[in-house]
Amino acid sequence: MFSRKGFDSSAGGVPSPIIGGRPISLPIPASACSVTSYGDLGLGDLVEDVTRRKLHRGSLCHDDPLFADGHCWFGQCGAAQGHLANHGVGPGDTFVFFGLFGDRETGERHHRIFAYLRVEWAGSPGAVERHLGWREPRRPHPHFIGDWDRNNTIYFGSGQAATLASPRLRLTVAGGPLNVWAVPPWLRQRGLTYHRDPKHWLPGDRLLSARRGQEFICDIGRARTPREWLEQTIAEIEAE
Repeated sequence: MFSRKGFDSSAGGVPSPIIGGRPISLPIPASACSVTSYGDLGLGDLVEDVTRRKLHRGSLCHDDPLFADGHCWFGQCGAAQGHLANHGVGPGDTFVFFGLFGDRETGERHHRIFAYLRVEWAGSPGAVERHLGWREPRRPHPHFIGDWDRNNTIYFGSGQAATLASPRLRLTVAGGPLNVWAVPPWLRQRGLTYHRDPKHWLPGDRLLSARRGQEFICDIGRARTPREWLEQTIAEIEAE
């Protein structure tokens, strides 16, 4: 799953920044179902700076996906979760999280992969907590707080956010435009949800990515080449 997360032009109003070569995905603002502020995450000064104080250190945020100790907790619900459920997403599947990032020196914006989650358990909040391998997150996860749609689902497993803005994790082609991605050739062959229309697939292994939608799913099955790409991508995220 290519899973869109973090700040963008509508949620947060600006790209997440790359600072000192490190991509910092800013969680979107929250008006409810959260007890975590940007200040709690050590992002208070940064979020005030990049949003020109439209958001401040005390503003609540949607701390999701949540990473700690080599693990990831991710929540989904509503239509996006329905899309995942309709495609049978669960244990054994992998999310690669991507978002909108901006170079603070040049102002150039692009989409890039910044984290991953290998799903070990998935289910309602009460169900995943009963699994033998469950670990409580260090901070309250928003999908355990307040009222959510009936299909509120938690995905849990090993995961990590990148500490380096590797060129190999960049999706947007050099020079843009923003939604034209450089993709591996097997992706066209295997297919990607929300991208069934041939107009999305451009010459030269380019994809005109959908501007809406959170979860883009590709069933790679047991195909060797896509699995090698996935392992290389995870290795690049884990690189220090």
